[in-house]
Amino acid sequence: MISKLKVLSRNLKREVTVYKLVLSDKRTPRLAKFLLGLAIGYAFLPFDLIPDFIPVLGALDDVIIIPILVFVALKMIPPEVVQDCRLRAGKLAFQ
Repeated sequence: MISKLKVLSRNLKREVTVYKLVLSDKRTPRLAKFLLGLAIGYAFLPFDLIPDFIPVLGALDDVIIIPILVFVALKMIPPEVVQDCRLRAGKLAFQ
């Protein structure tokens, strides 16, 4: 269980690094930068569109909205940009 959490944590850190690199890359389209930034911002906002005290829906908005925004943004970004950023993120992890 703890090893799975460590792997999940490591993967999450790597993905956040990839998204930071994608946002700073000049080859990333502006709309994709906006959507990815919106997803990251929404994840850290102190409030939600649907309050968490509403059963089921309150928690589901985070689980649905953020992945959809990230998915759509990554579809707009050329694959070579994402691949390049993943390679750079992997190199940063080993430094």
